Amino acid sequence: MTPRRRRLALVLGIVAGVSIAGALALSAFRQNVTFFFDPSEVAAGMVPAGERFRLGGMVTKGSLQRPPGSLEVHFVVTDFSHDVPVSYTGVLPDLFREGAGVVAHGRLRADGTFVADEVLAKHDEKYMPPEVARSLKRRHGDSRAEPTAPATASSGSGG
Repeated sequence: MTPRRRRLALVLGIVAGVSIAGALALSAFRQNVTFFFDPSEVAAGMVPAGERFRLGGMVTKGSLQRPPGSLEVHFVVTDFSHDVPVSYTGVLPDLFREGAGVVAHGRLRADGTFVADEVLAKHDEKYMPPEVARSLKRRHGDSRAEPTAPATASSGSGG
């Protein structure tokens, strides 16, 4: 083999090795990426079928249901435009409550119920998960982004 062919083989080997390493890195990165969606995006069908994602919004008041003697919990997450029912089996965070911001990690079932395997709640009355705050602000402006702000009687909204 001539020196020129050896150099060509070496260069091709290096290019192939870098390509394989890059493909493996991208594959690992793709598997670890979890996208965030709000209930309006879920209702619009923007969620990839069968993939894990994060659902964020506010827990609808009066929606929390716990069957006696079970760790199973059902509640509804809203962005004040659309609602998504959530099912979770496990212990909820201490600060989880109705009317508060929440981010749940899981998958969407065919019936439209989000099955969560992890639920994260806010940690003081002013805090809301950043994704939820951005989503609510984008959809409804500043008036809905603050969960503790009292509703005014003169407001014409039905939310």
